[in-house]
Amino acid sequence: MSPTYLSVDEFQRLFTEFEHTAFRLEVRDRYNVDDEIEEVRRFHAGEPDNPTSGKYWMDNIRKVAEAGMLFERVRVVSLPLTDYSRFGLWSCQDNIAAGEDIRYLTRDAAQGVDLPSHDYWLFDSRKLVRMHFDEDDRPLQHEVITDPETIVQHNYWRDVAWHYAVQRDDFAKEHEPSLQRP
Repeated sequence: MSPTYLSVDEFQRLFTEFEHTAFRLEVRDRYNVDDEIEEVRRFHAGEPDNPTSGKYWMDNIRKVAEAGMLFERVRVVSLPLTDYSRFGLWSCQDNIAAGEDIRYLTRDAAQGVDLPSHDYWLFDSRKLVRMHFDEDDRPLQHEVITDPETIVQHNYWRDVAWHYAVQRDDFAKEHEPSLQRP
C-alpha cells in the first residue's frame, strides 16, 4: 500500500475538525517554516514580537480550548538549547496563554525512554499524521498512517512523553530563566 499524504488544506482542517484532543510530538532542534522566519529574526535581534503574528493559530487554540478540547504538545530539545529552541521556548508563551499545553523533555531523557526520532500529530488518539522534513528542516509532507498497531504505538509514545515532560515554565526556570515574560 502506498503512503497517503495530505494537501496543505487537508492538513489545516485537522486542527478545526478534531473532536477531543490534538497532540504533537516535536523532536527537531530546528524548524525552517516560512511563517516564522521574521519572528525568529526579531527574537534574535531583541526586537519586540509582532502582536498579530500567528493570530489565526492562536484564535483557533482559544476556540478549541473554550469548547473543552485539548491541544497538547511535547517538545524534545537538546541541551544547550539551539537558537531555534530558545525562540520556541519564548514564543510558546502565547500558545499557552491561548489554551495549548506545551511541555518540554530533554533529548537525553527522550532517548532514555525510547521515544521516536520523528514528529507527528495524533488527533483523537486515532488519526496519526507523521511529518516529513528535508535536510534544511523545511516541512515536506504530512503522511496519514492508518495501521492500527502503529497508531497504538504512537499513543503509547504520547503517554510516555507526557509522563516525563515538564511544563514550559518549569523547564524555562531551570534551563533559560531569561525567557520568562515579566
